[in-house]
Amino acid sequence: MPADFNWAIGGEAGDGIDSTGKIFAQALSRAGRHVFTSKDFASRIRGGYTAYKVRTSVDRVDSVVDRLDVLIALTPRTIDENLDELHDDSVVIYDGERTTMQDVEIPGEMTGLDVPLKRLGEEAGGAIMRNVVALGAACEVTNFPIENLDSALKKRFGDKGQAIVDNNKQAARNGVEYVEKEHGDLSFDYDLETTDNDYVLLNGDEAIGMGAIAAGCKYYAGYPITPATDVMTYLTGRIEQFGGHVVQAEDELAAINLALGAARAGARSMTATSGPGIDLMTETFGLVATSETPLVICDVMRSGPSTGMPTKQEQGDLNMLLYGGHGEVPRFVVAPTTVAECFWKTVEAFNLAEKYQTPVFIAADLAMAVTEQTFEPETFDMDAVEVDRGNLVDEETVGDHQTDAEQFKPHELTDDGVSPRATPGTAGGAHMSTGLEHDELGRRTEDTDMRVEQVDKRNRKVETAREREGFEAREFGDPDADTLVVSWGSNEGALREALELLEEDGVDVRVLSCPYIFPRPDFSEAFDEAEDVIVVECNASGQFADVLEHDTLTRVKRVNKYNGVRFKADELATRIKETLDRETLEADQ
Repeated sequence: MPADFNWAIGGEAGDGIDSTGKIFAQALSRAGRHVFTSKDFASRIRGGYTAYKVRTSVDRVDSVVDRLDVLIALTPRTIDENLDELHDDSVVIYDGERTTMQDVEIPGEMTGLDVPLKRLGEEAGGAIMRNVVALGAACEVTNFPIENLDSALKKRFGDKGQAIVDNNKQAARNGVEYVEKEHGDLSFDYDLETTDNDYVLLNGDEAIGMGAIAAGCKYYAGYPITPATDVMTYLTGRIEQFGGHVVQAEDELAAINLALGAARAGARSMTATSGPGIDLMTETFGLVATSETPLVICDVMRSGPSTGMPTKQEQGDLNMLLYGGHGEVPRFVVAPTTVAECFWKTVEAFNLAEKYQTPVFIAADLAMAVTEQTFEPETFDMDAVEVDRGNLVDEETVGDHQTDAEQFKPHELTDDGVSPRATPGTAGGAHMSTGLEHDELGRRTEDTDMRVEQVDKRNRKVETAREREGFEAREFGDPDADTLVVSWGSNEGALREALELLEEDGVDVRVLSCPYIFPRPDFSEAFDEAEDVIVVECNASGQFADVLEHDTLTRVKRVNKYNGVRFKADELATRIKETLDRETLEADQ
C-alpha cells in the first residue's frame, strides 16, 4: 500500500466540519497529491457527531484505512470516536480554552497540541474561522506549504469578497505561527510532499451530474433527499448553460412523472433519489416501460428500511431496483464501482435508455456519493463521450414505420424488440401512448395475441442488449487464483487495496467487480474455475449473492457489512482471510 497520510476533523453537526474538510482536500489536490475522503455525519441539521476524514498520498489511494495521523478535535467525543484509529505518533489539535475541552487528556504517547482556535479566529476577524486556524496548525505540523491552503480558501470564499478571503488566510497563519511559537520544541514525523501534478477533485454525486450534462441531459426533476441531493445541486446553475433545466418537485412522485413527461417530449431526462423516494416512484416504473419511454432513474442508496439511517452507507435497495413495480417491468440496472465510473455509467445509462426505450437505473450508494477523490483530468475526456439516441426517426425515415393509412407505429413489433421513436413535432410521427396495454399504434387493446406479442417485444429488448452491449465485469488480482471474490458498487476501491494486504499474507485472490446488475455478465465459467467464491456487499442478506446463486446454481460465501459504515481495505482483507480460514477449519473438522 502507498505511503500515505490520514487527517480528520470532528465535532458537532453545524460546526462547519464538511466545509473545513473540503478546503483541506482541495488544498492537497491543488498541491498535486492524491486524495480520498470519507464522512461520518448525523441525520440532523445541528448537533450529533460528525467527522470528515482525508487520506492523501503522492500515489493513488482508493479507500479509507483504520489509522489517523492528525486529528482536529472540536469536542471530547471526537477523540473517543477515533481512539481506535489513533497511534503513538498521532497529533491531536484541540482548543484547551473551550470549556468542554479544558479537561481533555490525550491518551498514550501521542502528541496533544493545545491551540486557542476560537481566540485566534477572533483575532483574524471572527470566531467562525476557528476551523481555518486549525487547518493552519495542521499545515505547520505536516510541513505543508500554507500557500496551497491559500488557493483553496480563495476558491471557497472568493464569491464573498476579498476581505473574507484575506481574513481566512490570516486565520490560517495565526494557527501556523502559534504552533511554531508555542510548540516549536516538538518534532513531527510528517512531511506532506507536493508535486506538479494537476488533479480533478469531485465526489460521486457530482460525477453523476457531470455525466448527465456530458450525455446531453436537458431536464432534471427531483426532490431533495440525502444522499442524492448533491446531484441536483451540481446540475443547478450548470445544466442551464447547456440548454437544460432543473425542477425541484413537491415530492418524488411528481419528480419522476415530470421527468417522464420531459422524456416523452424528446428531451434526455433523469431523476435522482434514495430508497424512500424509490418506493414512491415505483408505480411509474411500469408506465415508463410500457410506454417505452427512455428515462434514467438514479438511486443513491442509504441505510434502510423506512427512514433507517439517512446518512449511513448500505447497498440494500438492489432487490427493489431489480424487481420493483407491479407486473413485469423490463429494465436495466447499472452500478458504478468508482467515482470516475459514476460519470461514464451515467453517460452509458442515457444511451441505453434511448437505444432500448426502457427505464435505466443507476445504483449508486452513499459511500461513493459523498466521497471526494482525485483524478487526472483526462479521466473525464469529453471528446470520448458518445451520444446514441437509438431508433429515433425523422421526417425522412418516419414513413418506413407507418401503416397504409400513414399512421405511425410507436410500438411496432420488431425482431430486436426496439420500436421506432418519434418526438413531438416530427411530421408524420403523431401517435398515441398510454399505460394501458396497446397495439402497434398505441391504441388500447385486450386482444390476447397482441398482448403476448407486446410483452414479448418489450422483454426482447433486454436480450438484444445482452447480445449487443457486451456487459462484462472488471477483473483484477491473480487470474489463476483458486479464490474468487465478486463485488459490486463502491466496494471496488477497498478490494483493490485489500488484495495487496492479502498478497502479503500469501493469499492469492481473483476479483470480479461488476458494474452491470441487470442484464449482468455470465459468471458460470468463473464460478466453475474457483474453489471458493466470496461475494462482498453492504447489506445484511446478501442480495447480489442470492442473484448469483440463482444464476449459477453455486453456493457462495458472503462477506456482508450493514452497520452503516463502508468497508475499509484492511478490514476487508481480514474478513476475506477469516472466511477462507473458517472454511478450511470446517473442512478439517
